[in-house]
Amino acid sequence: MDLQDKELQAGETVPVVIVGNGPSGICLSYLLSGHTPYLSADSWHPNPLLHSKLGEQPHLSLLEQDLEYLCEGLEGRSSNPVAVLFDSLLLPDSDFGLEHTSPLEWRYEPERAVPHLVLGKGPPGGAWHAMEGSMLTLSLANWMELPGLKLKDWMSDKRRNLRNDRATPAEIASYYQHYVSQMSLEQNFACGTTVTSVTRQPDSLDGAPPCWRVTGLQRREGEALGDGTSVSEEVPFSLLAHNVVLATGTHDIPARLGVEGESLPFVCHSFWELEAAICRGELDQSSDPVLIVGAGLTAADAVLAAHHLGTPVYHVFRRSVTDPGLIFNQLPKLLYPEYHKVHQMMTQQQHRPPPPLHEHAQNPPSSVPSPSPSSSTTSLSSSYSGYLSFPRHRVLRFQPDHKCVLESDTGVRSVVQVSKVLVLIGAHPNLSFLDNGGRALGINPDEPVSCRRNPIDVDPFTNRVVAAGGPGMYAMGPLVGENFVRFLKGGALAIASDLAKRQSDERNEGEAALSRREWLQTSALV
Repeated sequence: MDLQDKELQAGETVPVVIVGNGPSGICLSYLLSGHTPYLSADSWHPNPLLHSKLGEQPHLSLLEQDLEYLCEGLEGRSSNPVAVLFDSLLLPDSDFGLEHTSPLEWRYEPERAVPHLVLGKGPPGGAWHAMEGSMLTLSLANWMELPGLKLKDWMSDKRRNLRNDRATPAEIASYYQHYVSQMSLEQNFACGTTVTSVTRQPDSLDGAPPCWRVTGLQRREGEALGDGTSVSEEVPFSLLAHNVVLATGTHDIPARLGVEGESLPFVCHSFWELEAAICRGELDQSSDPVLIVGAGLTAADAVLAAHHLGTPVYHVFRRSVTDPGLIFNQLPKLLYPEYHKVHQMMTQQQHRPPPPLHEHAQNPPSSVPSPSPSSSTTSLSSSYSGYLSFPRHRVLRFQPDHKCVLESDTGVRSVVQVSKVLVLIGAHPNLSFLDNGGRALGINPDEPVSCRRNPIDVDPFTNRVVAAGGPGMYAMGPLVGENFVRFLKGGALAIASDLAKRQSDERNEGEAALSRREWLQTSALV
């Protein structure tokens, strides 16, 4: 879709602009396009309380129901109540590995459609396209799919031999791009766009609803050259929108430790840099260990990749292996056996630092030998040779001689010799198009917005941004702390429901105002 001069051609304000075309934006576009969830006839839900509530007003769509009421008493793996509700309705009891039929049925009701635009830098699917070619495999388990198109069915059409529940990010990215086409959503997507500014517009004097101005650049292909190629150009665009949805994800800017030596050339901040080093033949069984910092899924992928290659691994993270906040303690073992294996490695192959000499004394940093199952630094012998974890440790500094100084939570320091370092502690979103990078929108306005530590503060049942400075701004997905596709769909439901209810309220207010005017005119005639 060409956005150039769109505002002037349309002569009106766009009802909704979604910034970000990953699975969050795609799912919201599906709901805003008139696809509406209802409770199907003779449906059943394994949660008796929710089943009873759903049966109270079966004639109403889920968008029209009281989401806060339906959320009461539900528990799940997300802290966002509507995310737990929608996940429970789409995939009942999926945490237990069960595949109950969803009690929802989807009806296409074009009269409910809300005109909207979805802006994204690349093709639909967002950051998933940047992961193409990765060795990373993800669990299907229906958790990556969007409403209306079963991922396993789509996968079986693409592959002759579908292995259980595994897929690569490239396949997931292709699924999301196909989803937009299959659901006829293309007319809502403007790809190749970079948003540079989102600002609140002053209230108009004519009483028109307040709006937001969205400006940016759209990449377009220019004239074809003689060799068959073309030169692309960036064309500015400007739009007015009654509502703006922030759905950019958080994969733009890798988080940093902020320690001495972090800018040294052997210190990396991306899983793909590890893959590139492997492809160049820089790492093998004879290499010095790779130091991996972090305890999330990306760090686990790096552990698996290096371990598969036979390269020794030091693994440093700040949490205890039994910490309930550790992502591995939240994933079902049956659905994520590879990540469970990493958690076992973290638990069974721990470095045991010596105790301090005495109170207030500081041991001199001790060198740690390359990891092996028979090393005295491990808690027990196991099959996980070439791996050593450092729970409750932090990095103090990186040195030019490829030595890294680590410190335990008790103050004991260790020195490790490494070939390469991967700092994989998450990422920050690029909200440069907002004033001060959107800091004012976070739960802690003094810190940058971060999915894990400082998500955008939103109303839990509408996803309205609390500190937006005016109505009509929403946020969803990783920006509000949702890392899993299965749960970010709840944000789409909350936003679509709130927009539908606001639209209904405005229509009712308009009808009431019209009735008052007609009554006053009639009274004047009398």
